[in-house]
Amino acid sequence: MRRLKRKFELHEPGFNAAVSAALRLREHGFAAGLVGGSVRDLLLGKVPSDFDLVTSAKPEELAQLFADFRAVGASFGVSLIGVGGVSLEVATAREERNYLDGRHPELVRYTADLECDVQRRDFTINALWYDPAEGEVCDCVGGIDDLERGVVRTVGDAGRRFNEDYLRMLRAVRFAARLRFELFPETRRAIQALAPKAAGLAGERINAEVTRMLTGPDPARAVRMLFDTGLLAAVLPEVAALDGVEQPPEFHPEGDVLTHTLLMLSHMACADANLAWSVLLHDISKPEARTVGGDGRARFYAHESMGAELAGKILDRLHFSSADRDSITQAVRNHMRFASVRDMRAAKLRKLIADPNFPLELELHRLDCISCHGLMECFVFLLDRLAAEPEHRRLPEPWVRGRDLVAAGVKPGPRFKTVLEEVFELQLAGELSTPEEALETALERFR
Repeated sequence: MRRLKRKFELHEPGFNAAVSAALRLREHGFAAGLVGGSVRDLLLGKVPSDFDLVTSAKPEELAQLFADFRAVGASFGVSLIGVGGVSLEVATAREERNYLDGRHPELVRYTADLECDVQRRDFTINALWYDPAEGEVCDCVGGIDDLERGVVRTVGDAGRRFNEDYLRMLRAVRFAARLRFELFPETRRAIQALAPKAAGLAGERINAEVTRMLTGPDPARAVRMLFDTGLLAAVLPEVAALDGVEQPPEFHPEGDVLTHTLLMLSHMACADANLAWSVLLHDISKPEARTVGGDGRARFYAHESMGAELAGKILDRLHFSSADRDSITQAVRNHMRFASVRDMRAAKLRKLIADPNFPLELELHRLDCISCHGLMECFVFLLDRLAAEPEHRRLPEPWVRGRDLVAAGVKPGPRFKTVLEEVFELQLAGELSTPEEALETALERFR
């Protein structure tokens, strides 16, 4: 086993709490150390987002040592402890065998040997542990060398590791994209061979991994790697089908629909999940909608409405929340209407700008334009309107409501809704000056 002398100094509550807990466990005769992604990130000079521990102490022994203790994964020996107001995840060292369903091991057995524990982990760069008592990073799988080489490699046989949990194939791509590493050749070959198995993963697990890729530092590279390894065809076949769907070069000089989508992802300036999924799915129905006219030009009539329907089915399959589903499908449905904003009626434009989803849709429009023809007139027009009339970000209260009509002696009926909408449109367009004028206009429609 390689031991790398390294004394980390980090002014982070999580790090200090983890070190304190590890030292306390050592004082009571247990092996313990920081493990996994936090050690990897520390070696890369990054500040970890969280700190996990591995120890030979069993859950019941942890409960005796730490007053703030909670078992969260009893069958796998995973616990939460509180140290100095910080919650830490602690895993009792274990070995796992006989994975039967591509996720769950048939045998889980505790071990006092931390070296044995790391052998069950997914990738060498995640199988390092840090012993704060000795100031050493311990490596028995070659993870330090792989960090230096910039590769993602499985611990042990790649095919065996991925058959234990098919989600690890997606994780391999995510780590490679996030760290800007390459997949180790054997690891890549195993993913390509086993990629179809990923289709059987639970939708919420696919959602979580792909979302982390899309909101990471290089979402375009992540999706390209998913495509190249065959994983995209397994987990998002509708997106994989965008490859090779040619578009008119006068509007899309960048190339086919997948190329356009990847270019949009590469231009994203903020890691917003709903925006990223809107980008990924905004042209999702172009393969189905594509027709070629007598002039030889490809057209995609109604691809936005067809796309919203298909996007909804995909998002349902991946168990998105209703709110996120609605936001993304609305963005897909509306993404073409921005091309006509300069010709919109005043009332319609105000409703567009005041829509809660407008910031997302405006950014989607910007990404769409800079990733194809580069025409930004409509985007600039909307920015100018927002700057000149910031109050238009919210719709005003209607001057006339149903109760006003009833108070004026109008009997409620099916025309109420239509008349109220017409009068509100006139109010938004600036064609009415006062609430009194609005009410009179409404009453005239019933005379």
